[in-house]
Amino acid sequence: MKILLVCSGGMSSAMVVKALVNEGKKEGLEITSKAVGTGDFETELKNGWDGALVAPQIRHKIDEFKAIGEENNTPVQVIETKGYSPLGGKFLLAQVKEMLK
Repeated sequence: MKILLVCSGGMSSAMVVKALVNEGKKEGLEITSKAVGTGDFETELKNGWDGALVAPQIRHKIDEFKAIGEENNTPVQVIETKGYSPLGGKFLLAQVKEMLK
C-alpha cells in the first residue's frame, strides 16, 4: 500500500513515515510512504497513492486536501494525535487500514 503524508514542510512527518513502514513490516505488510510539504501535495498525489494523511498541525486545511483527494480518487484524513509520533506506528497503521476499507 502507498500512503502519502503531508505536513507544513514535509520534515516532521518523516518520523511518522518511518513508524508507519516499520509497523507494517511487523504485520507483514509492504508499505511505501513519503512525506511532503503542503506545496507539493497536489502534484505528488497524482503519482498514484492509495491514501493520504494530513499532519495534525495543518488540520485547518483538511477540506482543501480532501477536495484534491476526491479529484484523484484518494481518501484523505487528518492523522489522529496519538499516531503522530515516532511511537505511534501501531495507531497510525490502524487508522490507515480503516481509511482504506
